[in-house]
Amino acid sequence: MQTRIKEFRAKRNLTQAELADLVGVRRETIVFLEAGKYNPSLRLAHQVAKALGTTIDTLFSFGDEGDYTVTEE
Repeated sequence: MQTRIKEFRAKRNLTQAELADLVGVRRETIVFLEAGKYNPSLRLAHQVAKALGTTIDTLFSFGDEGDYTVTEE
């Protein structure tokens, strides 16, 4: 997983600790999220995106875990 949390956090001049406080987690959780070493719950992903003024899709990229194509039958 890749994230743009650090980039968006920097745009808002937030430290890791400040972002952690905003979303109710420990600073270490933000460290792991930024490093792509922790897959957040949907709720946490939403809270982080909201705190940073963006969307989950903009913040998180799960790589090429498969392209899902929707077809109509």
